[in-house]
Amino acid sequence: MWARRLLALQEELLVPNGPSSGAGCQVLQGAAGLVLTFPVSLLSSCTSAAEKEPGGAERREKQFRAHRGFGDRRDGVISARTYFYADEAKCDQHMETFLRCIDASSGSSEDGFSAIKLTALGRPQFLLQFSEVLVKWRRFFHQMAAEQGQGGRAALEMRLEVEKLQEALAKLGIATKAESQHWFTGENVGESGTVDLLDWNSLIDSRTKLSKLLLIPNIKTRQLEPLLSHFTEEEELQMKRMLQRMDVLAKRATETGVRLMVDAEQSYFQPAISRLTLEMQRRFNTERAVIFNTHQCYLKEAYDNVSVDVELSRREGWHFGTKLVRGAYMEQERERAAKIGYEDPINPTYEKTNEMYHRCLDYVLEEIKHSRKANVMVATHNENTVKFTLRRMMELGIHPSEKKVCFGQLLGMCDQITFPLGQAGFPVYKYVPYGPVDEVLPYLSRRAQENRGFMQRANQERDLLWKEFKRRLFAGTIFSTNP
Repeated sequence: MWARRLLALQEELLVPNGPSSGAGCQVLQGAAGLVLTFPVSLLSSCTSAAEKEPGGAERREKQFRAHRGFGDRRDGVISARTYFYADEAKCDQHMETFLRCIDASSGSSEDGFSAIKLTALGRPQFLLQFSEVLVKWRRFFHQMAAEQGQGGRAALEMRLEVEKLQEALAKLGIATKAESQHWFTGENVGESGTVDLLDWNSLIDSRTKLSKLLLIPNIKTRQLEPLLSHFTEEEELQMKRMLQRMDVLAKRATETGVRLMVDAEQSYFQPAISRLTLEMQRRFNTERAVIFNTHQCYLKEAYDNVSVDVELSRREGWHFGTKLVRGAYMEQERERAAKIGYEDPINPTYEKTNEMYHRCLDYVLEEIKHSRKANVMVATHNENTVKFTLRRMMELGIHPSEKKVCFGQLLGMCDQITFPLGQAGFPVYKYVPYGPVDEVLPYLSRRAQENRGFMQRANQERDLLWKEFKRRLFAGTIFSTNP
């Protein structure tokens, strides 16, 4: 079925051909390298054929429905580029731009980065539908855990008893006990008598070809609901092309020694984005962390997302890589949740987001200490977070020269953080917007709007520069290269 095909298609990818483009990119340059990304496309409808059917949209989860009022995803987003689907040729142009970004990063420095957005590489509707599949699948696990008295636990602490799970599946009409027993034994899942979330997720990889598993029970109504709607042949071809583009970019990054960061996007796209990124990590992170996911710590479920992904990399033996950010879509996410009528996915306060960021970061740092197979970019302008990271690195014995931890800030912002880190030997990067003026200026204007919140830090940086200037002036070393 569709979810299975989506993952399996990565094994039969064809190299797409499309016209090149001069669309804008973003460069991240620092002590160790670069990050490049970002073209722009035209606004277009992202309504699938299935949703055009009578009653089709009503069957979808509210969070994962295309909503006309939020068709322009730039509203309320001031610190991230936004892509809109125009056609397949435009997606090919975006891919060509990303390829040039990867090449530029490779030619400029060692251990460079290049960042991409998956909404630039295909139709966002696919991400909406696949996200719904993944969320329903995971929600059913949590519902079963609650029925077994494990509600409220962290994701990795929930373990379903196989016997009770089989009874529940049979009672809900999904599978007989014999059928579900075959699923578990066939995948070597549940041998200990329990199933955790990673075991459960592994079943969707291999068992979604069973049509019954594409019906998820609604615990409240006791009715079976379809996980997803059918795609047309044209939509399936578009889906395949998106996976092809991802594969081309990952291969180029691997060949050129550049690390590829997949940027996070809105919460209703993110489950699919993270899942597809995870599939690339499985394939390309066998020797080193080439593919980096992005985890948004303003999300209430951020810690569960990070801990589950780290645990999966540990079990399967590949190198984990993530960029930790606070998040760029808060205003839009809150407004959309309130208007459409689903739970706000964002932490209630900035302080809670800070706590979540440090909790997620500490989990990854602990993993680095124990395995040295995890990697993290601390993407922040928050001085307290940088100090927290440095303190924990020292306590855990993680040396900067290992390059397991790197830092990232925007060009022109928080240089009082960036330069001392670089001078102390830490890998540190700057995002550098670059490209045609007409495509870069809208992004820069949003950055200028965002930067109003950083005026206090800008004043602090100005005061520091003035203090240093006076010190050098009175010491007679104003023109010295080694003051």
